[in-house]
Amino acid sequence: MTPRRRQRLILVALMLAGVGIAVTFGVTAFRENLMLFHSPADVAAGAVEPGRSFRVGGMVVDGSVQRDQQSLAVSFDLTDHAEVVTVTYDGILPDLFREGQGIVAMGSLDDSGVFVASEVLAKHDENYMPPEVADALERAGRMPGTESTFERATSVDP
Repeated sequence: MTPRRRQRLILVALMLAGVGIAVTFGVTAFRENLMLFHSPADVAAGAVEPGRSFRVGGMVVDGSVQRDQQSLAVSFDLTDHAEVVTVTYDGILPDLFREGQGIVAMGSLDDSGVFVASEVLAKHDENYMPPEVADALERAGRMPGTESTFERATSVDP
């Protein structure tokens, strides 16, 4: 092998190694920033590991909202009518947040299985429900305003 060919081979090998390292960093960053949606049934089944960020959505259980009088901390139960997950949040809740309404919360589970939310999003009008929440409620057979069951298709009137 001539010295010129050897230099070219080393250059190509270094370029391939650099591309491989860049792809590895990109895939790692993508996996760390990926935020999946899980229903309360998924969370209760243990499908989510504590400490990993994800979104959970469902209906706020009537009578479950408990506000701390000394701070902005609030806790409430979230359900897909199959399972219930306790959510804690320290901050100002959206104006449209209330019991019996659909919400999506972003955060992670702590070691005791309580969802610690970093952000809470409420639906913006009476006809809208986040698609993930609607899908989870349909799977549980409890979509509001419908007669949903597992045996037949459901429709939601706008």
